[in-house]
Amino acid sequence: MGATRDPEATKARIFAAASDEFAAHGIAGARVDRIAREAKANKQLIYAYFGNKAELFSQVLEKRLMELAVAIPVDAEDPDGWIDRLVDYHAAHPDLIRLVFWEGLEYGSGGIPHEQERKDHYARKIAAFTEAQEKGVISDAIPAQDLLFMMIALASWSTVQPQMRRIVVGDTDEDQDRLRASLRAAARRLTRA
Repeated sequence: MGATRDPEATKARIFAAASDEFAAHGIAGARVDRIAREAKANKQLIYAYFGNKAELFSQVLEKRLMELAVAIPVDAEDPDGWIDRLVDYHAAHPDLIRLVFWEGLEYGSGGIPHEQERKDHYARKIAAFTEAQEKGVISDAIPAQDLLFMMIALASWSTVQPQMRRIVVGDTDEDQDRLRASLRAAARRLTRA
């Protein structure tokens, strides 16, 4: 009896291979034949499931961002703890930030696929910061959307620029602990009520 096909398992292998490929090479540099080979899937099957390489990238990135949102829900009432958890997540999953930066390099300031869904996702995070500001838990000196943007930058930059982190901050465990404490302090200062 022949092996049965499992479309969900195949899609999962494609997503994993595509995530690695896109993180390493971006949208333009990624190759569907390498993704197919790593996923042990037919190249035509990838196109049948996802349409084209850009759509595959978009779906991979959206899935990875949703994994982050589930793992580290926004916590506007504990900004330094939230920053700490984000830094840990990005350190454990540096490919996610690479995907986000590749998206920025590829699309620039123009629109991205499924942009409205992404705006809706971040609108919920902005609302959490707005609510914390309205309750007086955090400062309203910085508009909620700007504050969220700055907090994301604080949490992700050392993962995006590991060479600059090493050159400027240092690379010992003590250096990393000091930086972590500084990031928490910066989050507190940005949000202090």
